[in-house]
Amino acid sequence: MSDTLLEVENGVHNYSSESEWVKPEDPITLERLEWFKDQKLALMMHWGPYSQLGLVESWTLSDEDGDWSRNDVDWTNDYEEMKREYFALNKTFNPIRFEPAKWAEAAFEGGFKYLIFTTKHHDGFCMWDTHTTDYRITGSETPFHAHRYADICKNVFDAFRDKGLAIAAYFSKADWNTPYYWAPGMKRGRHMWRGPSYDPQEHPWLWEKFVSFTHEQIMELMTRYGKIDILWLDAGWVREGGRVSQDIRLGDVLERARRMQPWLLSADRTVGGSYENYVTPEQTIPDRPLHVPWESCITIGTSFSFGYEDQYKSARQLVHILMEVVAKGGNLALNVGPQPDGRLPKGAIKSMKELGGWLKVNGEAVYGTRICAPYFTGECAFTRKGDTVYCTYLYDSEISQVSEHISIPYTDAVEAIELVGTDEPLPFKRIGTGLTLQLPASQLNGKAPIAHVFRIRS
Repeated sequence: MSDTLLEVENGVHNYSSESEWVKPEDPITLERLEWFKDQKLALMMHWGPYSQLGLVESWTLSDEDGDWSRNDVDWTNDYEEMKREYFALNKTFNPIRFEPAKWAEAAFEGGFKYLIFTTKHHDGFCMWDTHTTDYRITGSETPFHAHRYADICKNVFDAFRDKGLAIAAYFSKADWNTPYYWAPGMKRGRHMWRGPSYDPQEHPWLWEKFVSFTHEQIMELMTRYGKIDILWLDAGWVREGGRVSQDIRLGDVLERARRMQPWLLSADRTVGGSYENYVTPEQTIPDRPLHVPWESCITIGTSFSFGYEDQYKSARQLVHILMEVVAKGGNLALNVGPQPDGRLPKGAIKSMKELGGWLKVNGEAVYGTRICAPYFTGECAFTRKGDTVYCTYLYDSEISQVSEHISIPYTDAVEAIELVGTDEPLPFKRIGTGLTLQLPASQLNGKAPIAHVFRIRS
């Protein structure tokens, strides 16, 4: 098991090692993992009342994490009052410019294949019409509750499915709003860490209420919101063992869920074991290929939730990140935080659209591929589909020099090489431990492209 104390630092999660991954025995789950590895690109979205602040989601509430999460708001020094102010953000959350069909269209045009949407973050605010708590988007205190799109999860999931995207329901196992987890008056007092305010071993009756509450919420999502492809579980400290043992009997609720949705994958991130069907690095890419299913969640901007002056990565940066991830055997979950009014930031939309334009031409080197030596060299990203190998040759900037002769470190036998996008055959010769290709004259004029993609036939 991962070390719980090192699991989260400044809100960024560590990730499980390959040795902690357990290969599922269920043939349906194994089949679905192959489907998962075909998808390559997800759109992740963190959205909730916290978006009004333009700050990191939820973490302000944890006193243990206050040193890094509270810096940009002039909060009162009375931490209990500060938490009341945070929890009251639902009373002003009114995203009247939310149009789920426009979100789905932007994702489709961007080449994304599945959505990871925050149904609930650690603060406990539910973005669906739950029956378990009034702290929800359809609660009477939330101004948006009477809007025709008020059940945000339903409308988002339906819109994305209509565009052919699969659905992953992001769900925090921790809940800092319910009294079953942070129970008033319990021994931890006014200084709260991210775990429960009591020891579940000493108060089993209260912990059982939390387990039932959590199971009921998960089953609402599994039974009332259509096909869910992945249950994406955050808050890895909520687990058996660790700093404070927090067994929510995840296996029981997953068994119930899979009776309804047998195709369901589970990403119980940072925990390892039978319910972490794939591994989830965050804001990082492993330094080598991983030979287990994995998905790296990386922001298009600088943070997961919306930021008022955020800077967004260019399409060139996104392609380079995507190709490094794919060449190392993973999927990429690119995160965008919607604005508090319900729109996607223009800077994010621009980068997504340009990424999609590149993928329309070069997507055959991405979707449905598997790893292929020499994987990723910094300049070249290699992927394979059947007997065809792809080399994506990356340019750092539009002013990079495009040479007529390009060397790539590929040593296997080769019959022909074509330029993806034109299907033009390229002259090549074997030199030492690699190949030298000759680009056509049409590729030597103007600015450097994001990448040249070569189709290598053996």
